[in-house]
Amino acid sequence: MSKTAIHSDLLPKAAGPYSPAIAAAGLLFVSGQLGIDAQSGLMPDSVEDQARLALANLGTLLKEAGRGPEDVLKTTVLLTDMADFAAVNQIYGAYFPSPYPA
Repeated sequence: MSKTAIHSDLLPKAAGPYSPAIAAAGLLFVSGQLGIDAQSGLMPDSVEDQARLALANLGTLLKEAGRGPEDVLKTTVLLTDMADFAAVNQIYGAYFPSPYPA
């Protein structure tokens, strides 16, 4: 199977031997995206800003691959504190159009 690695200089560098995204068989597989600023290497203090930045980083990879949020089929969101669920869920819901990813 042919596969193409997707990278962007606008994103933080991968911390290990993996690609930020791989395009193969008409699909795009994206590695976990953190709310880290590529320029400073820092993570914002608020969970809302972290969520926005993680989704912006995802959007950068999608754009590099010629895709958009409407093309996302499945996501996994990890939270360290479930008290942040409502705030992150609101930002997530505003980012993805309906029908939402699984």
